[in-house]
Amino acid sequence: MSLPSIDVVIPVHGGWEHTERCLRHLQAQTAPHTVVLVDNASPDDTLARVAAFPHVHVVAMGENAGFSRAVNAGVAAGDGAIVVALNNDVDCEPRMLERLAAAFDDPAVGSAAPLLLRPGGRALDAFGIAVDPTLAGFVRLHGRPLSAADDDHAAPPLLGPYGAAAAYRRSVYERLGGLDERIFMYGEELDLALRLSAAGWRCAAVPEARGVHVGGATSGVGSAWQRRRGGFARGYLMRRYGLLRTRRAPRALAVEAIVCLGDLLLSRDLEATRGRVEGWRAGRGLPRNVAPPAARLAQIGFLESLRLRLSGAAPDSSA
Repeated sequence: MSLPSIDVVIPVHGGWEHTERCLRHLQAQTAPHTVVLVDNASPDDTLARVAAFPHVHVVAMGENAGFSRAVNAGVAAGDGAIVVALNNDVDCEPRMLERLAAAFDDPAVGSAAPLLLRPGGRALDAFGIAVDPTLAGFVRLHGRPLSAADDDHAAPPLLGPYGAAAAYRRSVYERLGGLDERIFMYGEELDLALRLSAAGWRCAAVPEARGVHVGGATSGVGSAWQRRRGGFARGYLMRRYGLLRTRRAPRALAVEAIVCLGDLLLSRDLEATRGRVEGWRAGRGLPRNVAPPAARLAQIGFLESLRLRLSGAAPDSSA
C-alpha cells in the first residue's frame, strides 16, 4: 500500500546549526515528503543558508509570529494528506516519517505520536502527552529509561502528540482550525489534542517512529520569557475549557497556587503568575471548548500531578 503524501512543517527563529542538522536527517528519510520551513524573522542568516537546500519550500513570516501562527502558515502552504509539525532540534531516524504515515491507515486516527529520545539514546524525552483531571498536560515517559517504552500500557493514557514532533491528518487539522493562534508558544499542542479527543479522534502511539530531541535549543530552558508564555497558556486554557466552573476547580487552583509560589521562590519573579493572569484575560468572552470524556484523562492524583508539574514534565516546560 502506498503511503499518503506528507508535509513536514518546521517553524524556526534562528538556530541554524540545529535546522541544518534537522534538514540533513530529513534528506535520509525513506518516505517521500515535502519540507516547509517557516521563518519567524530569524536573527541569524537562516534565510540565506537554507538556499543550500533547494528542495525546501520557505515561508517567511517577516516577524516572530509565534509557533502556532507559523505552523498554521506552513500547513496552509502545503497540501500533503499528513502534516508533521517538527521542531528544528529534532533529528529524525530514517524511517520515522514512513512509520508515522502508516499509522493513518486506521480511519479513526487523527494524530500520531513518535517516540522521542534524549541525546545519547538511553533515555526517553517524550512519547506523546497525557492530561490529568484538571486538564494539565504532562509529557509521557519523560526522563524514563528506553526500556519503559516497551511497557506503554503502564504509562498514562495517550491524549496526543508532543509538540516537538507531531503528526496530524490534514483534513482533521483543518476542520478543527489547526493550532490556536492566540497561544504564541507552549500549550498549543495540548489544546489541539484536547479538541481532537473531544471530537472523537484517536491518537496513535508509534514507538517504531523515532527521533532524537535536543530540547530547549531555541528558547532556553527555564527563561523568564518561557515561563511567562507557559503560564499564559495554562491560564488561557483553564478559561477556554471552563475549568473553574467544574468540581475540579479546587484542585486546579491549589496546584496552580503551589506552582506559582514555587516559581517565585526559585526564580525570584512573578512571570509565571503574570502569564496566567494574561492568559485568563485573553480567554474572556471566547466560546468554551469541550473537554474530552473522563475515560481519556489520566487518573493522576493530586500529589503526583504536583510532582510532575514541578519536575519539568509539563509540555510547556514552565512548571
